[in-house]
Amino acid sequence: MAGADGDDSLYPIAVLIDELRNEDVQPPLESLATVEETVVRDKAVESLRKISQEHSPVDLEVHFEPLVKRLASGDWFTSRTSACGLFSVCYPRVSSTVKAEIRQHFRTLCSDDTPMVRRAAASKLGEFAKVLELDYVKSDIISLFTALASDEQDSVRLLAVEACVSIATLLPQEDLETLVMPTLRQAAEDKSWRVRYMVADKFSELQKAVGPEITKNDLVPAFQNLLKDCEAEVRAAAANKVKEFCENLPEDSREQIIMTHILPCVKELVSDTNQHVKSALASVIMGLSTILGKDNTIEHLLPLFLAQLKDECPEVRLNIISNLDCVNEVIGIRQLSQSLLPAIVELAEDAKWRVRLAIIEYMPLLAGQLGVEFFDEKLNTLCMAWLIDHVYAIREAATCNLMKLVEKFGAEWAQNTIVPKVLGMANDPNYLHRMTTLFCINALSEACGQDITTKQMLPVVLKMSNDQVANVRFNVAKSLQKIGPVLDSNALQTEVKPVLEKLATDTDMDVKYFAQEAISGKQNLLCLLNAKRDCSVQSFDKEIMWLSYPNSIYQTTLPFCTVLCCNTDCIGLIKELPRPVVMGTSSVVKVLLIIIPPPNPR
Repeated sequence: MAGADGDDSLYPIAVLIDELRNEDVQPPLESLATVEETVVRDKAVESLRKISQEHSPVDLEVHFEPLVKRLASGDWFTSRTSACGLFSVCYPRVSSTVKAEIRQHFRTLCSDDTPMVRRAAASKLGEFAKVLELDYVKSDIISLFTALASDEQDSVRLLAVEACVSIATLLPQEDLETLVMPTLRQAAEDKSWRVRYMVADKFSELQKAVGPEITKNDLVPAFQNLLKDCEAEVRAAAANKVKEFCENLPEDSREQIIMTHILPCVKELVSDTNQHVKSALASVIMGLSTILGKDNTIEHLLPLFLAQLKDECPEVRLNIISNLDCVNEVIGIRQLSQSLLPAIVELAEDAKWRVRLAIIEYMPLLAGQLGVEFFDEKLNTLCMAWLIDHVYAIREAATCNLMKLVEKFGAEWAQNTIVPKVLGMANDPNYLHRMTTLFCINALSEACGQDITTKQMLPVVLKMSNDQVANVRFNVAKSLQKIGPVLDSNALQTEVKPVLEKLATDTDMDVKYFAQEAISGKQNLLCLLNAKRDCSVQSFDKEIMWLSYPNSIYQTTLPFCTVLCCNTDCIGLIKELPRPVVMGTSSVVKVLLIIIPPPNPR
């Protein structure tokens, strides 16, 4: 453990040396590049790579290249792994003789006895190939690539696949088939799933590197096999590349290849036993609609979308709903409403409440995808029906859903569409539904603003204070406390306060308790609003306010905000995030202070 702590302590030293930048920095960095701790070695190599750029070509051969040779021929594998990261930075600016020596050192490390060294060499193979002359790429790099791709260690072979992308971009098209493709075909069928996974993960890049002809002849069959791989991780990686692969196919044969070779594999993946595979496919499958066009989408893709929309995995459903706009652009809103929307409605009315809950959570996203007009026509009724669901979790989620919809569509939409229906529930025979009205008002008051809350919502809340059910009455008290910051001082004084005082004398203990709690909060709020009025402050922040009076100091903490008044010659308004706000601690951020002239003393 002590050794590990010591190695960790070398990390900042490597950073410090990197900043010093003088002629003495190379020896300590060379020493740090040989330590056992990987983080320190990597940082030392990174610093040496930067220093190499500061050398002139002559100094590079005199001072830097010998350092690389020493590391490459070091006794410990740590120094040899570090050397692998330095060849590419010095090779372009040294003489031909030194270049030959560097290539020889790299060849030696690619066949090193230690797997860690071969891994390091394989990870830098593509980078080194980019700085070599084309002839040496063909004569040296290809043989090294072939050897590393056949290494006994799969951790080495998978890194060779990563290098294949860089190598393929360097070679002329006519050389790819003979020099690269045999090794790539071998990697795509490797016995290790980790190597096949790497091929799948890099498939789009490989496709662009090798060009359209090789893609049609070699990569299409390879991609089919990866989509059908026996390992779920490989299938998931390949499924994630379906859209990109199809987009990069030759345009003249794209549709035929997709319909004949790719789509049958995709249909199998829709019902895959592994949820990660289905989720990866769901995140990209909607994009195929723009590639295949309207007719093929309706005939072949819509059934797949419907199947995934009904999948038991929530992430699969979310990925489908998140990308509905792709399909909407291709087939139009009418076709979409006739095909996918019935499935969404069916899920929204499912007998299992957790399925209904999942659809509620997606509704704001779905509303944003489809627009306000379509939502009002097709989904509004559904959202209101959730408010009277027999499961409390559904009613609670539906209330939050309404708030998010108002934030998305605006207060005017809420006033015309949502608020009247919510307030109508106040007369429902079921007391649970009447309580839901109060919960909705709590959630919507801030989003709808003072005018709608005071003129439309408040009268309903006040009327419900006479409800025969105690649970409703004490929730009225809680609602009045919740919406209080939105109301003006006149409404608080003349309408809210009398009702709370009446509830404070209620026969039910819970009603009395919550009413007294609300009165305590209202008195503080009324004091604040009176101060606001007396001091002629034109702006009011419901989270935090500082006020001042001549010869007075006032401080209070409300259930819904913090009010601080101090004896200064000004009135300041402070707005802060995030909540809860604790003055004088690190939680206070983004402070905006507005100074307002003080009132004239009476």
